[in-house]
Amino acid sequence: MSIEFKNVSAPPLNGFRAVAPSGAIIGVIGEKNSGVTELLKLACGILKPDEGEVVAEPERRFVALGETLNLAPAAVVALDQALATQDALVRARTLTGLDRLRRSGTTVLLASHEDRLLEALCDEVWWLEAGQLAAKGDPSETLRKYRRAVSEKIRAWGETISPRLAPSYRRGDGRAEVLSIETLGTDGKPTIVWKSGEMVSIKAAVRFHEAVEDPVLGILIRTQIGFEVYGTNTELERVKIGPRAAGDTVTLTISFLCDLCPHPYTITIASHDPDGTAHDWLEDAVAFTVTDERYTAGVANLRAKVVVEK
Repeated sequence: MSIEFKNVSAPPLNGFRAVAPSGAIIGVIGEKNSGVTELLKLACGILKPDEGEVVAEPERRFVALGETLNLAPAAVVALDQALATQDALVRARTLTGLDRLRRSGTTVLLASHEDRLLEALCDEVWWLEAGQLAAKGDPSETLRKYRRAVSEKIRAWGETISPRLAPSYRRGDGRAEVLSIETLGTDGKPTIVWKSGEMVSIKAAVRFHEAVEDPVLGILIRTQIGFEVYGTNTELERVKIGPRAAGDTVTLTISFLCDLCPHPYTITIASHDPDGTAHDWLEDAVAFTVTDERYTAGVANLRAKVVVEK
């Protein structure tokens, strides 16, 4: 029982064309207002197109979030985020039921934001973007394209927000003061989102209120739960910045490849003497996020190359 969308328009869908074959589970993904819900409602006949035609058998069913998961036989079954709030037992039963429907020839449209579910269950994935079919086909490949697009949008969004200096704890004798911290992307623009693998920088301005013979400036990156990921300072990097007089201001820039996995992180920054006596020490001073187009476990993105010989 295939279903065909023939040049269908129902905002935000516009001139939509696609065919879902019989006995297939089609995953449907897309951002808000991309047309995912409208497509599923058109497929089940509860929404009529302004233009075009939807060709399908009459026995069709639409299941929305929170509704009872009715998996009785039908020509077309469309589930709009219907598994999102279900417990493990209901999900397991539903997945078995969907496989039975597929084997009976039912066309299943499954809208979900769960990549692993779509990859494991679907024969094909459709990615909708602004009412159009941006990509369709192999689940892994289509989801990879979708994640890449989302990652780029998140990265661009990060440039619209300035890092906020909000340390969880601040200490020191006041001989120096950290005035500002910026997290910069590969283009040198401030951003609170880095993309894994890009060249990034941490830039900080420090003012000295008293003379300091041999100041050391350093940073420490932590995960949101406090796991220390990476730290360095001017002493370790053999960069001499002293002596500094009262009223002096220095700007510290530390650049590196952001080989981190997608997670939220914080930056601790400090000005101190070589023996560790703090002038101004800001724990978890600013927060940033790392995004990527694919999932990787842990915190270090080692970008492994895998070869299998048979």
